[in-house]
Amino acid sequence: MRLARFNEGHIGIVIGDEIIDVNDLVEHELQAWPIVAMNRLIAQFDHYRPILEKALNRPRIPLANVKLLTPIPASSKVIAYPINYHDHAAEMGREVKANNLGFFLKPTSSLSGASDPIVLPDLPDRRIDHECELAIIIGKRGRDIPRENWKEYVFGYSCLMDIVVRGKEERVARKAYDTFCPVGPWIMTADELGDPTQLQGRLWVNGELRQDANTRDLIVDIPGMIEIASHIMTLEPGDIIAAGTPAGVGPIRGGDQVKIEFERIGSMTVAVEQSRGGKASIFKPSIVE
Repeated sequence: MRLARFNEGHIGIVIGDEIIDVNDLVEHELQAWPIVAMNRLIAQFDHYRPILEKALNRPRIPLANVKLLTPIPASSKVIAYPINYHDHAAEMGREVKANNLGFFLKPTSSLSGASDPIVLPDLPDRRIDHECELAIIIGKRGRDIPRENWKEYVFGYSCLMDIVVRGKEERVARKAYDTFCPVGPWIMTADELGDPTQLQGRLWVNGELRQDANTRDLIVDIPGMIEIASHIMTLEPGDIIAAGTPAGVGPIRGGDQVKIEFERIGSMTVAVEQSRGGKASIFKPSIVE
C-alpha cells in the first residue's frame, strides 16, 4: 500500500496515478496540532489496514490535481547515517565511515514534500549540494533491537533528499534549513515493497543523472542502522532513517529541477528556489569540505 498526505493534510491511498481520500477513516482533524495523524496510523496499522482495504472502491482523484505533502511531518526524529557508501567516502576523501561515525539527527522542521520547493539560503560563497537517500520508516516502538529482528520494526520506505551547505561548521547546522529534507512522494509499505536490499536509487538535476547506486552497496545495512540507532535511543512509529548517499553529490541552484527515484517505491521532482534569507552569521566564506 502507498500512503500519502495531500492538499490541506488529508491522508490518502495512492493507486497508480490516482489517490483515494481516506481522511475520515483515520479520524484526522485537519486543524489539529501537532500533525501526528500519520504517526498514529502507522502505530495502529494492524487495526486500520482492513478498514483502508475496504475503501479501495471509493472515488479516486488524479494525482496531477493534488498537492503531495511530506508524509510524516511530525516524525519524532530523522536519523541520518553519513558516509555510508564506499564510493561517497572516496569522493569526499574520508577514511572514517558510518560504521564508526554512527548517525546524526536532522530537525523535523527541515522536512518538506514532493510539491514543495527546496528553498536555498542566500549564501553566495557556499556550495549547496543534493544527496540521494533511501528513507526507512519505523513502524513500532523499539529499544535495543537485535539486527535479526529488524523487519518487525520497519513500516515502509520512501525517497529522501538530504540537502547540505558545504563547509566546516557543525554538520547538523549545515543540513538543518527548512526544506532541506524532502521526503516522498509517499510511503510504500514494507510488505508491498518486498526486499529492500537490492534497490536502485537515482537522482537527476535538470535531466542530468548525478547519482546512481544500489542499496546492496551500503556500508551499514538496514538491519545494522536499526540496531545501532535503537541501542542508543528509543525508536518510535513514524521515525525516519536516512540511509546515506552514494557518490555523485553535487551543487544545486535556484531554478534547478531535482528528480529522485527508487525502484518499486516511486519518484518525485522538486523545484529549487533561491531565497534572500538564511544569512546565518556562522556561514562565512570558507573552503568547501
